Amino acid sequence: MDPTHRFAVEEPARLDVLVGRLLGISRTQAATLIAGGRVLVSGRAQRASFVPDAGAPVEVTIPPVESREIVAESLPISVVFEDDEILVVDKAAGMVVHPAPGNWTGTLVNALKGRGQPLAAGGSEERAGLVHRLDKDTSGLMIVAKTDRSHRILSKAIADRRITRRYAALCWGHLSDDDVIVDKVVGRSTSDRRKMAVDVPGRAARTDFHRLARFLSTDLLRAHLHSGRTHQIRIHLASIGHPVVGDDTYGGGGARRLVALPPKRQFLHAAWLCFRHPTTEEELDFRAPLPADLRESLVTVSEMPEIIAHPDPLEYLGFYRVGD
Repeated sequence: MDPTHRFAVEEPARLDVLVGRLLGISRTQAATLIAGGRVLVSGRAQRASFVPDAGAPVEVTIPPVESREIVAESLPISVVFEDDEILVVDKAAGMVVHPAPGNWTGTLVNALKGRGQPLAAGGSEERAGLVHRLDKDTSGLMIVAKTDRSHRILSKAIADRRITRRYAALCWGHLSDDDVIVDKVVGRSTSDRRKMAVDVPGRAARTDFHRLARFLSTDLLRAHLHSGRTHQIRIHLASIGHPVVGDDTYGGGGARRLVALPPKRQFLHAAWLCFRHPTTEEELDFRAPLPADLRESLVTVSEMPEIIAHPDPLEYLGFYRVGD
């Protein structure tokens, strides 16, 4: 793509729509260019929602593509299962899943490459092996494909909702019922491109929440994903007024000391993962107990010291007893 494009507006429309249409890129990509000050209307930067008049001159400067070799790094990761086709890893909070501008090193993909094993292409070198993702500050179980065939099978299983993913989440306040279903479209926020929202055009998303325990100011929940949109659990809980404890982005980041959470940590853990092996079709069931920081937080908010003595507090609280 040429570095600079100039055109005059023929028919007024939102700026992100105009830029996307003229350059043949998505509206999200156009909005990113606008937010970065690379789109000028009559010589001035404007918002993505700005509607220029017919005939107004527009100039778009395309930034150079940042290309980096994805380096292999010797980084500690917890592998809970591995064979010739797949791995299942228990990702630590604070680790970014794949390289991107601002995080070219120290990611899970860098660590996987550092192990020296084959990885499925995954669509790009940056996402090699990845079947799905977790947010940086969310811990827990992830599937990694070693072969392209396994990647295709598992990606289709994700799309067909045949991979069961359940998360432990602590939210502020108390749900209206022990079982709450949030079925709301999730899309990119129009006011802040770093966030997701439920009141914008997007994709269908459903999360089932079951309350495991009710504490003084929080609920411990089991969240079952029926889809895998970016920030889905976090934005769904925030949309019903109960953000994830420790979630700085969606309103749950205050009062960390009250819940004994370290900085930049949210109480969200991918604790339970069930799926068929892509080759043997064996039913696989993986469980990841709460990491130490979330265990400490749970003891603090629950005021139940007996939890600390149990090898898996989630089991103690009935997390794995679906349908009881």
